[in-house]
Amino acid sequence: MSVAVSRKNADLHGSAPDKHEIALLLIDVINDFDFPGADQLLRYARPMARNLLRLKRRAYKAGVPVIYVNDNFGRWKSDFRRTLEHCERYGRGPDVVELLRPEENDYFVLKPKHSAFFSSALDTLLRYLQTQTLIVTGIAGNFCVLFTANDAYMRDFNLFVPSDCTVSNTKRENDSALRLMKKFLKADTRQGSRITLRRPARRDSKRR
Repeated sequence: MSVAVSRKNADLHGSAPDKHEIALLLIDVINDFDFPGADQLLRYARPMARNLLRLKRRAYKAGVPVIYVNDNFGRWKSDFRRTLEHCERYGRGPDVVELLRPEENDYFVLKPKHSAFFSSALDTLLRYLQTQTLIVTGIAGNFCVLFTANDAYMRDFNLFVPSDCTVSNTKRENDSALRLMKKFLKADTRQGSRITLRRPARRDSKRR
């Protein structure tokens, strides 16, 4: 008796239609800034958010998938939309959250720890998007961005960590993290405006 074997799903059940060698990750930018030192961090986060918004808009034009990877703040019964609502209503940096508010077609992944890859669906999503290069941005450069970049490097992704699109509690800490990522993770730390983004070549084959 023959057994029919279904063709491997190539588009994540229709939920990930984008295919691009590059993906833009926004780490913990949807944030309530409710922790010690948050006021100092916000001083750097506000100008960073404007830089990141410009990069995000360029990503849209180039068809680059935009993926929000966010901490769940220990709220295991929450989801991304509730996290967004909480940060907008009760957070200490609603202007940053509003500026970087996700659009309808953006992807989002909740993470339980520092790295965007740890116990999350990010690996699976990137595989379906056929991504080879990651642009890692967000908060904080010396923790979640650094840990994410390290795990991306271990998975053989090419890395950009634009120096004007990530912040830490102090400039010194952020610069130190950027130097580590450049030296040991082979990350390109040029500013976001200098990263070349192009639309992928059109494929002749139709989706089935």
